[in-house]
Amino acid sequence: MSRSTDDLRIGNARPLITPWVLAEELPLPDPLAGDIASARRTIEAILSNRDPRVLAIVGPCSVHDPESLLDFARQFQVLCEPLRDAIFPVLRVYFEKPRTVVGWKGLINDPDLDGSFHINRGLHLARRVLLDVNKLGLPTASEFLDTTFGQYYADLVSFGAIGARTVESQIHRELASGLSMPVGFKNGTNGVIEVAIDAILSAQHSHWFPSLTKEGTPAILQSTGNPHGYLILRGGSSTGPNYDARHIADAAVALVARELPASVIVDCSHGNSEKDYRRQAEVMSSLCEQIEQGQEAIRGIMLESHLVEGKQEVRAGQALTYGQSITDACLSLADTGVLLELLASSVRKAGRIS
Repeated sequence: MSRSTDDLRIGNARPLITPWVLAEELPLPDPLAGDIASARRTIEAILSNRDPRVLAIVGPCSVHDPESLLDFARQFQVLCEPLRDAIFPVLRVYFEKPRTVVGWKGLINDPDLDGSFHINRGLHLARRVLLDVNKLGLPTASEFLDTTFGQYYADLVSFGAIGARTVESQIHRELASGLSMPVGFKNGTNGVIEVAIDAILSAQHSHWFPSLTKEGTPAILQSTGNPHGYLILRGGSSTGPNYDARHIADAAVALVARELPASVIVDCSHGNSEKDYRRQAEVMSSLCEQIEQGQEAIRGIMLESHLVEGKQEVRAGQALTYGQSITDACLSLADTGVLLELLASSVRKAGRIS
């Protein structure tokens, strides 16, 4: 009797829907595809210093309730309408949550919040959410964590992100090289920016890498390279916050030294807020002051925000507070509006807007 050496630690397997079938069930209409293409070009122009506005990527840490996200999106859109001369709003729509050890992994992996891992349902929800948000006229931003999930919804995303935990990963750099939208690379969890700059340069090149076709067939894909990669400063465990004038100036110098545009996006949360969501306001205040003083390298900001401030725990049998994060704590939308008005005012004072 032969001894098995395969799948010894696999306890179950389920069929996975193909990207093509999901897109057929939830198609992207041509007019909406045109809007997404236009938003991508606008974001590229802002981050390449060809559009004087500042990119504002705002939204919950992660999506757990599509209904409250759409509610946030509608209110966010109204709030930003009078600020569009100075900022370009993009909704943060993050479906995957990287975990340091274990925990809820996001809407795609566990849409029912109970460890049932109905991933096919999660993929349907994710694509539906992106369609609904784009139909409102808001571009979307999302982090690409699983290297195959992007095939199911990347056509609906206007700005992609590679996170601090995966920025050194070769497979994520290869993935970014084939993505159809501009991509931001966060500095590493320790705060070092060189790994993100290396990732930007790597993603500019063509790569061959294994993935799935839209039909769900395993394949080796060749990318043509992504010329639109940008640095996201998010602070770190070794460097501490890296949003002040010195860090911004140093980042700009480091980018130019590698023949990249002196363009940075600052994440006001995570290491820059030292995990205190209220301190995002301090970060924004510093950025606004730098913009008014003529620092043109600040081309974008990121804020974690939801309808209700703070965060909550998921407990079996206990109803969740509507519009409050279940992962990282967020600013309320009301407080976020104040910060965005401050940002728009600073862009205008700096003379960026004619």
